[in-house]
Amino acid sequence: MARPISDATIDILPALAAGNIIVFDGVCVLCNGFVRFVLRHDRQARFSFLIAQTETGEALYRALELKSSDYDTVLVFVDGTFHEKLDAFCVVMGRLGWPWRALGALRVLPRGLKDWLYDRIARNRYAIFGRCDTCLVPDETLRERFLG
Repeated sequence: MARPISDATIDILPALAAGNIIVFDGVCVLCNGFVRFVLRHDRQARFSFLIAQTETGEALYRALELKSSDYDTVLVFVDGTFHEKLDAFCVVMGRLGWPWRALGALRVLPRGLKDWLYDRIARNRYAIFGRCDTCLVPDETLRERFLG
């Protein structure tokens, strides 16, 4: 479900309104893999990234009244709205072009089913995929695409 960015009341709002931003759990192996996938396939550099464990990321989760203790949802800010859970994934895939755009079709699944699927993976992501000891540190060539 898309919600307007105005639901957040912190200083990063101008940056969120101006771009396409993915906010992710920086110590989650699955989440880091997703970001690496997007970096590899986002040839037009449409997306910027914000690690949830940064001061700005934590403030954003709190402002949106989301749990900032385990960052169990990826957030995607696009066109003045934010998306979470499976809808966030679908929005990103839809903007990467073919063949990845086809995965955006998952958005048509009923909300209850989408949330149930996403929540099962999110709750068990560390046990299934692992956890990094530290947050992702982008190299020099990618640093300008990371906020916070």
